[in-house]
Amino acid sequence: VQLQASGGGLVQPGGSLRLSCAASGRSLNIYTIAWFRQAPGKEREGVSCITTTAIGTRYADSVKGRFTISRDNAKNTVYLQMHSLKSEDTAVYYCAAGPIPGDVCHTLPFLYDYWGQGTLVTVSS
Repeated sequence: VQLQASGGGLVQPGGSLRLSCAASGRSLNIYTIAWFRQAPGKEREGVSCITTTAIGTRYADSVKGRFTISRDNAKNTVYLQMHSLKSEDTAVYYCAAGPIPGDVCHTLPFLYDYWGQGTLVTVSS
């Protein structure tokens, strides 16, 4: 499966963005999807994940209450809605897919086999 992340851009602090992760080559509904991010000079961080049926989701403490992950299997797309953006949210955001069964997901990179190319989110005034 090929993943294409999009929706990044420049936004002021307090603003919102919605990232999309579109899949091609195979149906996305058999994959758990996660979003990761990597800021300049920092290690990759797991942001959020969602199980195949969307029953299970998980968020990093740093984004809880501000970010929402969702998926539309009919459109083969997963979304990350981001509100109340802060400068520390500035990073390249990557989506990843893994054939992980069950109703619980984890943002551990080794669980994910397929990665998108990343989309840059810059939060700045």
